[in-house]
Amino acid sequence: MEYELKRISTAGIAEAIAKAERYRSLSEPEEAESICRDILIIEPQHQLALRVLGLALTDQFTGGASDRYREAELTFQQLNDPYERPYYSGILCERRAKAQLNAGQPPHMLLVLFEQALHFFAQAEKVRPARNDDAILRWNRCVRLLQNPTYVWDVWKQERAPFDAQDTPPT
Repeated sequence: MEYELKRISTAGIAEAIAKAERYRSLSEPEEAESICRDILIIEPQHQLALRVLGLALTDQFTGGASDRYREAELTFQQLNDPYERPYYSGILCERRAKAQLNAGQPPHMLLVLFEQALHFFAQAEKVRPARNDDAILRWNRCVRLLQNPTYVWDVWKQERAPFDAQDTPPT
């Protein structure tokens, strides 16, 4: 038996978005992803569905090779809003770095991802709507992680031995 997807109605989009957001809050990102894909079949540039889809994809990051980073990146690039595009690109980099950190990647290998996130958050901050400090909040979280002494972000600092006055150059 062959199975075919059924189309939802245009009138049902608002309710479907609410369900997708609810599934994300219940930590069921696969369900949210499926709903967003149903919406995007009938309205391919639906901005809220694109945003929720991108977030649902990042919710599924494990830090492994199966993470659909590129798919999430392409989804966020479709956002039209000049604030949302860099803001959610920053979220993408931050979540990718955190997932890889939780998967055991050495912190110094992830520094570039956190720096990319900071770059995107700085871009978003410049064009943020009035009274929207979300980009600043995300920036601060990344900086706090980078300031955490538990992680060694610069492997060279860890590996270099101090040069004392008693040390002599090699002969």
